[in-house]
Amino acid sequence: MAIKSSKETAASAAFLAPFMLLFVVFLIFPIFYSFYLSFFGSPTDYSLTNLEFVGLQNYKKIFTDFQFWWSLMVTAFYGVIAIPSGIAASLALAMLLHNKLFGKSFFRSAFFLPNVLDMLVVGVIWTLIYAPKFGALAQITTFFFSEDNFFNTTGLLGHPLTALPAVVLAMVLKGAGFGMVLFLAALQNIPETVYEAADIDGANEWQKFWKITVPLLQPIIVFMCITGVIGALNAFTEIYAMTSGGPQQVVMGETVGSTSVAGYYLYKQFESGNYGYAAAISYMLLIITLGITWLQQRIAERKAPGGAK
Repeated sequence: MAIKSSKETAASAAFLAPFMLLFVVFLIFPIFYSFYLSFFGSPTDYSLTNLEFVGLQNYKKIFTDFQFWWSLMVTAFYGVIAIPSGIAASLALAMLLHNKLFGKSFFRSAFFLPNVLDMLVVGVIWTLIYAPKFGALAQITTFFFSEDNFFNTTGLLGHPLTALPAVVLAMVLKGAGFGMVLFLAALQNIPETVYEAADIDGANEWQKFWKITVPLLQPIIVFMCITGVIGALNAFTEIYAMTSGGPQQVVMGETVGSTSVAGYYLYKQFESGNYGYAAAISYMLLIITLGITWLQQRIAERKAPGGAK
């Protein structure tokens, strides 16, 4: 038996070896190396061989970097708009398709399809839709209004006040299908007897939704909140594809990008050769993500039935 067990262990290790090699090389090593890199300054030749040790200077710089804190504010605004909107859109689609709707299988597939498309491709498509003069939105509004309307001259992505909400709209429509699947699975696990008891008590549809459906969907809502926060802090591809951090505006004497979220600001630092500073920012974002996630879980536990008071 021992020989057979040893052979099974060796076979399992052999099958796991390729994955573990890739896991160590492309995930574990970069994590530790980026932390090591965060204690070094920026090279003059865009290489990683001529670095000067600066200690905690990169981390100290973060606290006085107006551009970084602005990017955090933009990220927070992004999350505040995107997370509730995404949850609402996903839940609305799930409630609609949970009923006996004709062709609901087709609509489930159709609504989920944008979620499997590449983020960059979706961003480019929406950029073409929003584009002034030749974009689809500009053409539609020009047909009903004059040619000098906002959508035809400036466009949603060209104004500081509308650029970020326009990006959020595109991302909410892209990701709503994934949340819809989660909510559909949760709705199907709610016993019909719960709603029947509510009917006997005289509850209307609105009361059943808020008093029964929403509380029983709380685990999915918490999950989407946590993944939404992580997604907002990691947002980059959609900004890169649609706005490149712009349009620019002046805030407190500083020229900043109205859609320059933290992920995009991190990318710009790395692109400029500030590898150490970019690594320090990435760990600062990791700390913020872990803190917000922990806080969300604590709040969810307190609100859950039988949770701590």
